[in-house]
Amino acid sequence: MPSPVSQALQRIKPSATLAVTAKARALKAEGRDIISLGAGEPDFDTPENIKEAAIRAIREGKTKYTDVDGIPELKDAIVAKFKRENGLDYTRAQINVSPGGKAVIFNAFMATLSPGDEVIVPSPYWVSYPDMALLAGATPVFVDARIENAFKISPRALRDAISPRTKWLILNSPSNPTGAAYTEEELKALAAVLVDNPHVWVLTDDMYEHLVFGGFKFSTIAQVEPRLYERTLTMNGVSKAYSMTGWRIGYAAGPADLIKGMASVMSQSTSNPSSISQWASVEALNGPQDFIRRHQKLFEGRRDLVVSMLNQAQGLNCPTPEGAFYVYPSCAGAVGMRAPSGEIIANDEDFARELLQAEGVAVVHGAAFGSSPCFRISYATSTELLEDACARIQRFCGSLR
Repeated sequence: MPSPVSQALQRIKPSATLAVTAKARALKAEGRDIISLGAGEPDFDTPENIKEAAIRAIREGKTKYTDVDGIPELKDAIVAKFKRENGLDYTRAQINVSPGGKAVIFNAFMATLSPGDEVIVPSPYWVSYPDMALLAGATPVFVDARIENAFKISPRALRDAISPRTKWLILNSPSNPTGAAYTEEELKALAAVLVDNPHVWVLTDDMYEHLVFGGFKFSTIAQVEPRLYERTLTMNGVSKAYSMTGWRIGYAAGPADLIKGMASVMSQSTSNPSSISQWASVEALNGPQDFIRRHQKLFEGRRDLVVSMLNQAQGLNCPTPEGAFYVYPSCAGAVGMRAPSGEIIANDEDFARELLQAEGVAVVHGAAFGSSPCFRISYATSTELLEDACARIQRFCGSLR
């Protein structure tokens, strides 16, 4: 029988982060003592006022279809958020609400990309960026953001990557998987390159905006360079800051024509996001924000713990990230060593597999993010579990010969 799989689907691979989480869950079900550090979601519960807003929406019968790309009340809340927190002015017509951040990017790419177009993706990258470009028929062009450069791309590297076929640059700050964040001055330097290349659009993924540490000041590129406003899609969502990963609401602001095109894609695919989740998100954006700072301080303490313990492990080098809830240590010192199983560790995928087998700690190997030999740890879990996991990693690294 001929395969029903399309050529587009053959160009992509399943999400490695979801695969690691599923593997850890399966091993736990078998009775193994597993600590999973793969999933990128806060361990805090959704705040009560947000849950109550969702319950109220259900009781008031707000359970029908909505406008395809978001209810007016949520768009107004998003407009207010961008003005209040980023100094950016938008109208309802410039706002898209999608069922999650992934959907925002997918809708934007499907609305704008054609075969032959290129999308610049700094590497390490969130696993979904290149595959979504491939699904839309475009070609991802990778720019190395090396560990010695704090996992950030330089203006020169960006300029060298731009071609006449470049349609988009993706910027993710703070970054998944590294936690690296661009300062205002670093963004201005990249913006200067983009001003000289008016055919390049910018998709800035600000999902971790509220998770920055040590006095770091968050900035977004349309804010620091107004000349890019008309060709920037500024994306955000409620999943990370408000502990609402399962509610599936992402949003973005950009030029009205682009937003209209994204809505057209949604009209023939997902249609509207959940009405209940939208009303919960109105409360999230308009309601009390004080818990965000409390969560931020807790994450900062976890970051410091994990960085300290990993840097005490033989063969690891763990930079201190500015934000998000990830670290991205190099395991170059472990490559070529023999694991307790007797296997030689040839790369970061081997490292992650042997760590899971020997110590029951699940991490995501760096090759999944386009940069090796490294691995990603999500420290969005309890301090007690993080201490246990890092002690196991130290023991595993000490056992290598």
